Amino acid sequence: MVMDHEWQQRYAKKVQTASEAVQRVHYGHRVFIGSGAAEPQELVRALAARADLSDTEIVHILTLGVAPYADAKLDQKFRHNAFFIGANVREAVAQGRADYTPIFLSEIPRLFRSGRVVIDVALIQVSPPDRFGYCSYGVSTDIVKSAAESARLVVAEVNQQAPRALGECFVHVDQLDVLVPCDYPLLEAPQGTPDELSRRIAKHIADLIEDGATLQMGIGTIPDAVLHFLHERRDLGIHTEMFSDGVIDLVEKGVINNARKTLHPGKIVASFVMGSRRLYDFVDNNPLIEFHPSEYTNDPFNIARNDKMVAINSALEVDITGQVCADSLGLMFYSGIGGQVDFVRGAARSRGGKPIIALPSTTADESISRIVPILKPGAGVVTSRGDVHYVVTEFGAAYLHGKSIRDRALALIQIAHPKFRPWLLAEARMRRMIGNDYIDLQISTPTYPEELEKWIDLRDGLRGYLRPLKMTDEPALRELIYDLSDETIRQRFFDSLHLPSREQLKELLRVDYQGRMAVVMKAGRTDEDAIMGVASYANDPATNLAQISLLVVDAWQKRGVGWAMFMQLLEYACKKGLSGLTADVLVDNQAMMRLFHKAPLTISSRREGAVYKYTMLIHPEL
Repeated sequence: MVMDHEWQQRYAKKVQTASEAVQRVHYGHRVFIGSGAAEPQELVRALAARADLSDTEIVHILTLGVAPYADAKLDQKFRHNAFFIGANVREAVAQGRADYTPIFLSEIPRLFRSGRVVIDVALIQVSPPDRFGYCSYGVSTDIVKSAAESARLVVAEVNQQAPRALGECFVHVDQLDVLVPCDYPLLEAPQGTPDELSRRIAKHIADLIEDGATLQMGIGTIPDAVLHFLHERRDLGIHTEMFSDGVIDLVEKGVINNARKTLHPGKIVASFVMGSRRLYDFVDNNPLIEFHPSEYTNDPFNIARNDKMVAINSALEVDITGQVCADSLGLMFYSGIGGQVDFVRGAARSRGGKPIIALPSTTADESISRIVPILKPGAGVVTSRGDVHYVVTEFGAAYLHGKSIRDRALALIQIAHPKFRPWLLAEARMRRMIGNDYIDLQISTPTYPEELEKWIDLRDGLRGYLRPLKMTDEPALRELIYDLSDETIRQRFFDSLHLPSREQLKELLRVDYQGRMAVVMKAGRTDEDAIMGVASYANDPATNLAQISLLVVDAWQKRGVGWAMFMQLLEYACKKGLSGLTADVLVDNQAMMRLFHKAPLTISSRREGAVYKYTMLIHPEL
């Protein structure tokens, strides 16, 4: 390669102060400002200090720094148009002094390149040039690249402290019209330690992430908290619009090595980063990381080229049909569409992909449910009910894709805050989403005992996932019943000619995790995984003895499924202070009798016709 030794001279001719540079902005211009932590703060301050401007439009996505152009005092000089609303311009948008343009992040660059949104001046920040005269866009390539390449005039702060990022993120000094040398720390957005609520939500999300998955994390404490639960995973990859400090520890531990990525294997792919100085130093000249513009990273077709793509995004509110509001609080525009839909659709089309929407079940003071019968008036649907797959709160994960409105409502009510579940169920009934024959919920709904969820080693090297029964298990229970042999039906229901009625299933689902308890064994953690067996008990307060029943699918019998479920119920009964268990067993059901006699219980029985009546007292030491 022939090196151009004269670019330094051309560079020197373009150098100006910030105040001099912004003199190139005229009234009526549309001015783009660089994104995130790469906001050119000296240029922004100098522009705001201009006394002779009027009717100047400012456009950008999220920025971390100063936004004097959104101050009410400067209304005559500037009009702001946000493609994503950050905290520094939220008040101006709410008061009508600034505009909001809802648009997918992947499609903003096309607005610039097509000329539908003409950029007169781009104010950006770049890293110092290398020996060939190339600067990088530093920590924000995103839509900055398309804005700079489309603008009529490009003014760039050349910040000595901006990292030199690698990837599709370089611009030669010849493509920059004005250069403003500077040396100040980049803006930081440290994530801090996740709180207990974020950790509970993150734990449920982490349970959905398999070895070899490729991750996208949206902005917020919940996506960042997920990383704290992935230290035992293997061969994770990153393809995301942004990432923060949490990624570094997983890279250093070898958890994130991008080895099994099917697009850009061995590379972390992102369009921008926001975090601490440690993150910016990690990015600097690091060949592990490739920065690409948003039209590439957020293109759903590119996202889908990653197998096992897991997209994690936040929401403000979800209705019980699955509509996701993520950009507004009722009539108040709060943030933006961003890349949520880009990644939801990309992950949905990925082989083994999982799009996940995460949110706390309530507002901070637990006074308002964020899972609601209908979205607030004026609230926008960012992700449609047809796009949603997983919704996760601190109370679990609901899988909605391909589900009926009835099943969606039940699944979302299951992960709502317990005190709002009766209200949500009543609202769903009123709207005829759920029939009146469905179970009632008590005014005070006990908390789902998620501590009982566990993997169980079965015989023949198999494993099952044991957890408490949920009301959303009804469809899977119906399928289980229809797959049973006549003999299994006879032994469980004492009648091989009639399947259990809907009323019997309804009774089984009427658990309160106290006196009425049930567990299921599943082939895996997700709603789609089949149920191997179900076990339940109902306590009689008069005797403090609980009637117990067990049912195991024929294909899973003699694998230890029944024993594992029985012992879990026995342990739970001890914890709740029950005196013992009772059961009715057909005289020829030798397997069930052997199971009972194997348990550490004081057992007595009496025969009544074809049935043994068992009483099994719990030892005090249990």
